Amino acid sequence: MLVNASPQVCYTLRLSCQVNNVTDNSFSSLPLSGGQLDNLSSIGYHSMTAIQMAALPLALAGKDLVAQASTGSGKTAAFGLPLLARLNPRDFGTQGLVLCPTRELATQVAAEIRRLAHYQQNIKVVTLCGGQSIGPQIGSLQHGAHIVVGTPGRIRDHLRKETLSVTRVGCLVLDEADRMLQMGFVDDIQFIIQQMPADRQTLLFSATYPDDILQMSARFQRSPERVEAESAEPGKQIDQRFFICQDDSRLDGLARLLAHYRPESAVIFCNTKALVREVSAALLAQGISAAGLHGDMEQRDRDQVLVQFRQQACRVLVATDVAARGLDIDNLAAVVNYELPRSPETYVHRIGRTGRAGKEGLALSLFTPSERHRLERVDDFQQRETAFEAIESLGWNHDGMPPPAFVTLCIAGGRKDKVRPGDVLGALTGEAGIAGDAVGKINVMDNVTYVAIARDTADQALGRLLNGRIKGRKFKVRRL
Repeated sequence: MLVNASPQVCYTLRLSCQVNNVTDNSFSSLPLSGGQLDNLSSIGYHSMTAIQMAALPLALAGKDLVAQASTGSGKTAAFGLPLLARLNPRDFGTQGLVLCPTRELATQVAAEIRRLAHYQQNIKVVTLCGGQSIGPQIGSLQHGAHIVVGTPGRIRDHLRKETLSVTRVGCLVLDEADRMLQMGFVDDIQFIIQQMPADRQTLLFSATYPDDILQMSARFQRSPERVEAESAEPGKQIDQRFFICQDDSRLDGLARLLAHYRPESAVIFCNTKALVREVSAALLAQGISAAGLHGDMEQRDRDQVLVQFRQQACRVLVATDVAARGLDIDNLAAVVNYELPRSPETYVHRIGRTGRAGKEGLALSLFTPSERHRLERVDDFQQRETAFEAIESLGWNHDGMPPPAFVTLCIAGGRKDKVRPGDVLGALTGEAGIAGDAVGKINVMDNVTYVAIARDTADQALGRLLNGRIKGRKFKVRRL
């Protein structure tokens, strides 16, 4: 059966159970409460994606599941809705556990589950990841948590300290299981699962099905249903362009690409952390709004970089594949391969971050003569013959890239201080007198809040917040 997940990708679904044979892509066709259906509509979930159509009937029926799904396919709702459907809100013991390979993905998943749970009162979702102080996490767990989202290493730490109990977990989710195995988390996962009830539901989501994924499924799942979603036409809505350059002119070639195409936003992929640092520093020196993202950064710094990029306060994100794993950026204008990756699958995964939701995407790639074989592998994988041109053939726009539209302000108060987005918006548009259209995205974290302000209004907003109050309280505010 062929189902269109989105205009740019066609998925082949292999179904093994009649309960999964759905043709209605409306969420109302599922056994969900009226409150949940209303909430889905209010947050923009109007129809199911292909993976949701395939997975949700099975998962809501209590089946174990092995599902192939990539970033941007709607997989978080595919496991988040079953998680929430079986919760007892009055029981603050941990009833659902989601394991993710990276801190960024865990944070993103937790935020989306909170949105999905918005129709219910007092559903607590806690994020437990490494790279952050364990003390505040322990404090948060003392007050209970319905759902825990975290990385395997940190979850194991809490189990060993007995600050977390998973003995009442009714549903376990392994998100991006293939990546977790690649990163060496198999022992941690096994330790965690050994602490759980044998009769739990286990939902395994993976972008690929290597042998070790199938072995994991056989060890930890009970008669799982398999839903396979294979990308048949990678990059259909993406304009892919390739440019040959010399090794010693690659940085100049990158600057030429950005100056010529001037994307509103771009993620530049590098193959190493050292190159991320080198490239981001070089772009900043050229006056381009850029920030690096790699695994050696402190969690606070990583969070700030991602917030600024998502808030359109930074135009260019330079990252490794591991650091960018699981990132889902709305309306990403372009993906740039500073180097072609070693595997064509990685190339397709990279460029698939642009051109979503029916929009045209742009993928720009640099390669040297010695890397020509990588381009040939991409061609073979996509079953196409790609034309390329010399980077010097591009015209140079001397105006360069314009500055970002917004500036991010950081407020030293967050969810634990009872700060809500409406409170920040009210403080800015009310007493501070800032026009509503000058306020962009507002991200409330546990202990800090980030708000995007139009560049020409940022200084005024900063001054007003420093001298004003939010919910009757004064908070420290700074410009990132």
